[in-house]
Amino acid sequence: ELLERLVSAGPVRLVTLAPERPGACDLIDVLRGRSITVSCGHSDATSEEAAAAFDRGVRTVTHLFNAMRPFGHRDPGIAGAALSRNDVVVQIIVDGAHLAPETARVVWRAAAGRVALVTDAVAGAGETDGVYSLGGLDIEIRDGVARGPDGSLAGTAMTMIDAVRNLHALGVPLADALDAATAVPARVIGALSVGRLDVDQPADVVVLNDNLDVDRVFVRGDARVVC
Repeated sequence: ELLERLVSAGPVRLVTLAPERPGACDLIDVLRGRSITVSCGHSDATSEEAAAAFDRGVRTVTHLFNAMRPFGHRDPGIAGAALSRNDVVVQIIVDGAHLAPETARVVWRAAAGRVALVTDAVAGAGETDGVYSLGGLDIEIRDGVARGPDGSLAGTAMTMIDAVRNLHALGVPLADALDAATAVPARVIGALSVGRLDVDQPADVVVLNDNLDVDRVFVRGDARVVC
């Protein structure tokens, strides 16, 4: 019933759910029937419960390793289940706080080509350190890391170009890092006309300089002002 209310309130492209919760399988079927992408995340699911969701048609995981059952050598959870398959895109937050560099490298080596960058950005992303609001809570950004009132991570202050730079700095080829920010996430939601340049496709282009700073932006071929 809640899903019907959410979907009727406006366009919904992706829903993250915990596959171990009662009714999750039915919810997956309803979402897929509406052509809404389903992602697993914020979950304590076992690898078996995650695999059942993947077998039911779930094809992505929201910010791998974060807010989910830790990976264990006998209990790999969602993370292990996702990395062991070839048909699941894993989304990662490469800000230096949510994942250790070594963890990000392991993810890339296990799942190159099906890694999607996600910023998990809050208000204040790309801005100076300070206090910002998230759902009525004060979020403090200090040294580029966003934390809630209890000191836990609360999203990031990272922009997508930051994520590209960070992944590239880990040794990932630039072209592949760019794909992880464009074509792969577009594929997750079935938006095959975006995230790539081709004839008869939208001319949405971000031009970077040699330092990977945003130089120019074009939306459907029209230049936009870059602040």
